[in-house]
Amino acid sequence: MMADAGMDTGGELDDGLDGAAPVWAVFGDLMAGALGAFALILVCALGMQMELAERLKTAQQQRAEQARRLMTLEQALAGPLAAGRVTLQDGRIGISGSVLFDFNSAELQPEGRQLLRSISAPLATYLRERGEILMVSGFTDDRPMRSTGARFADNWELSAQRALTVTRTLIDEGIPSSQVFAAAFGSEQAVASNADAEGRARNRRVEMAPMPRPARKP
Repeated sequence: MMADAGMDTGGELDDGLDGAAPVWAVFGDLMAGALGAFALILVCALGMQMELAERLKTAQQQRAEQARRLMTLEQALAGPLAAGRVTLQDGRIGISGSVLFDFNSAELQPEGRQLLRSISAPLATYLRERGEILMVSGFTDDRPMRSTGARFADNWELSAQRALTVTRTLIDEGIPSSQVFAAAFGSEQAVASNADAEGRARNRRVEMAPMPRPARKP
């Protein structure tokens, strides 16, 4: 009787241990999975943090380079800037159209030629030292060309010819032809309202913008 009781108790203990083992195994699997998920989230968070830090570093370097670039350009054009003959904003050199050309004309005035001659040498030095090229852009107001006796078909053609005139003059004054090109914008990208004469005069302009040389394809 006692032996039977002992055997029964042992069986009950064995049954209890066998039932508890799977519970601990499942709990261990859950903990391992949770730990793995936490580690994965941590790795992803660290990766995103490193990527963000790298982006911030790159942005800071670009801002610093842009500041150095503008400072160098300001130094190169110190004379014309001080005299108010040109403007410099966001790296773009602006010249009023009335300084360079008569109304609806693409023939360079003597004052305009003298101004281009005064800035061609410092611009050439700047472009050479930095390995950049110069985009010369022509702009007009939004008034249509006169139909009678007009030399140009529209404002696109006028702005293109003015940009070409300035480009060729800069080349004649010593800027290599490989470092300068012309672009036409017509009445697009106005900097002032075309509703009054003052605004239209501001929109009739030529801008010169140094920019990185396009990378050559291998």
